[in-house]
Amino acid sequence: MTGGDVLGFTAGALVTLSLVPQIIRVFTLRSAREISLVFTTLMLAGILMWLGYGVFKGLFPVILWNVIGAALVALLLYAKLRYGR
Repeated sequence: MTGGDVLGFTAGALVTLSLVPQIIRVFTLRSAREISLVFTTLMLAGILMWLGYGVFKGLFPVILWNVIGAALVALLLYAKLRYGR
């Protein structure tokens, strides 16, 4: 594993896992009024595009963290639609 790979895995982990506290908070409070639907939708679209880029280029760290990120943002979008009112 190269230094670039370590950097990619670390950066991906930090950015992706930063979603976890927000998701926990939304489900704990059962409130997502403060979460923007536009933000969440655009974030999911962007992550899916990064995932496509990672697949196209064969970049495992990009693929890994964007698969996990897409799942987390989809969960946040679900929470927004369920608790956002």
